Amino acid sequence: MNAAFQELLQIRNREEAPSVEITGSDPVYSTRFKVAQTGAAVLAATGVAISDIWEMKTGRPQTVSVDVRHAAMALNSVAHLMDRQVDGSYKVRGDSLLSQMAYETIRAYPTKDGRWFMPHFGMKQLKERVLGILDCEQTQESIARAVAKWDAEELDQTIAAANACGGIVRSEEEWRRHPHGQALAAQAVVEIEKIGDSDPEPFPEGGPALQGVRVLDLTRILAGPVAARTMAEHGADVLMVGARHVPQIKKFVLELSHGKRSCFLDLNTAEESARLKDLVRGADVFSQGYRPGVLEARGFGPEELAVARPGLIYTSINCYGSGGPFSNRGGWEQIAQTVTGISQEVGIPPKLLPVYFCDYSTGYLGAYGTLLALARRAVEGGSYHVKVSLCRSAMFLQDQGRIDYPREGMGISDEEARPLQMESETTYGPIRHLGPVIRFSESKPGWAWPSPALGADKAEWLERA
Repeated sequence: MNAAFQELLQIRNREEAPSVEITGSDPVYSTRFKVAQTGAAVLAATGVAISDIWEMKTGRPQTVSVDVRHAAMALNSVAHLMDRQVDGSYKVRGDSLLSQMAYETIRAYPTKDGRWFMPHFGMKQLKERVLGILDCEQTQESIARAVAKWDAEELDQTIAAANACGGIVRSEEEWRRHPHGQALAAQAVVEIEKIGDSDPEPFPEGGPALQGVRVLDLTRILAGPVAARTMAEHGADVLMVGARHVPQIKKFVLELSHGKRSCFLDLNTAEESARLKDLVRGADVFSQGYRPGVLEARGFGPEELAVARPGLIYTSINCYGSGGPFSNRGGWEQIAQTVTGISQEVGIPPKLLPVYFCDYSTGYLGAYGTLLALARRAVEGGSYHVKVSLCRSAMFLQDQGRIDYPREGMGISDEEARPLQMESETTYGPIRHLGPVIRFSESKPGWAWPSPALGADKAEWLERA
């Protein structure tokens, strides 16, 4: 059985062996990293957690099956998001020309001391901070000239001090020696910490596995929304909480919001912050993607919310994880690959994996930990803090070894993806997108409605079925 899957089952901490089938193998994409097999292990573990809850509700275990090539699609689902054209055909949704040009500047550049550094320009305020430090324009040529004036460590510390985003390209060996790499290596890929006592809360009988479970989703782009979408896939009431002034990327909203509702709450105002606290008291899961300390400063830390709502599952999803010298830094997929040694191993100049492995896998791992915590709460009660991070997921991938691949340009064609796609009518227009890829012998995952318009719903819970 898949070694990655066996490691994840240890976190499940149950003697009963699940009925699981993982078929297929890497390579699927043109990379030596076992991205598809590792992704299949993560998806299979998530399926086992759902099956465990299903058995708690019905008394009947299930068989879970995952195809490695289907898992590969799930790790790159945004690449299979398509818009319907005027003639009725479908075309893959791409980035605008301006967005594509901006994305192309997120790459590693040589520094004055012979190293490589990746600045990140993900969102407006972060972009402005990085460009201000570099004193340049957002073009590859201008950024390259600016980065070449800095020693890597000095630039890294300066960007971190400004709460901007970037990272030094390290080898895996260097990262594993680094104090933060050592701190993450000592942690499980999914951490589940009990942070409070409460009475058991059994799952209600009938309906999908997560019927009656309420999830507050304070995440965006990309891992956190994957976790919450997974909960919605199995019947949870997922309420996304954003704000009008917080930027989003439309294609990720469309692809990662199936089955969710969306409201706006500005936590800079006392009234709307209090409204969120009211929602917490009726929630089962609070999922957030802020760097450590940000929500604590606003009164929404795990321990405080566990007092306000005993039995809450608080799920933290970020780049660097908890503990270690980099834990207060922000980061993205590209930064996680950069600092942990993945991009250095992919190629020189440093390159990225062909899929958003860290984001997608961390999202599914966050869902896995949340599901395990809900199952534990159902039996013994308690509030729990679930912690996952992009960097720890990158290290999990590295631990699975390497494999040769025969050629460049490998992947999943539109024709191969088509049987797994479904069509939805959204407020943004008709789309075709990847459906659920985990197969169960009895339950049928799916989303109750398509991705909503941002802010279209009231900040309130639906009535429990």
